[in-house]
Amino acid sequence: MSEDDVGVFVESLRNSLAAVEQLPCVTIAAIEGAALGGGLELALACDMRIAGEESLLGLPEVALAIIPGAGGTQRLPRLIGIPKAKELVFTAKRLRSKQAEDIGLVTESVPAGTTVDRANEIALGLSKHGPLGLRMAKKAIDDGMQVTLTAGYEVEKYCYSQVLRTSDRIEGLKAFAEKR
Repeated sequence: MSEDDVGVFVESLRNSLAAVEQLPCVTIAAIEGAALGGGLELALACDMRIAGEESLLGLPEVALAIIPGAGGTQRLPRLIGIPKAKELVFTAKRLRSKQAEDIGLVTESVPAGTTVDRANEIALGLSKHGPLGLRMAKKAIDDGMQVTLTAGYEVEKYCYSQVLRTSDRIEGLKAFAEKR
């Protein structure tokens, strides 16, 4: 692949992962095996990451004299903090899922072979929540993290206003009051 072709490819990949990240629904990555480089960048574009205990996660690009180019240098520090993200990117360190869970890179480490089942279990639980509430909670968090705290409060206010007069909200409050 020529340098120009590589640039076009990486830009296309970056745009595709941004589209995943911007989906209005909650996304869950189920990781079994290796999630290295682009595989981890795809998982980082998801809202939650469930990883089997034998999984190996990392961004090894600097060991190849390149950098993560599909959003990894931007999503990783926002998820786990700048110092730990620099350590992982600069050293090309690979982590097992339990280590990744300990630093907040994955939501949950599960026994090998149960990852998809656990992701489906979480998705089923989410499906019982009001879809607009989930969508607005995701929007409030995602959009709010891109602005100052004060501006984030305004994002939250807007998102709350979108659920205020919905039948989902009324039913949710009724179910809470009835302890069901």
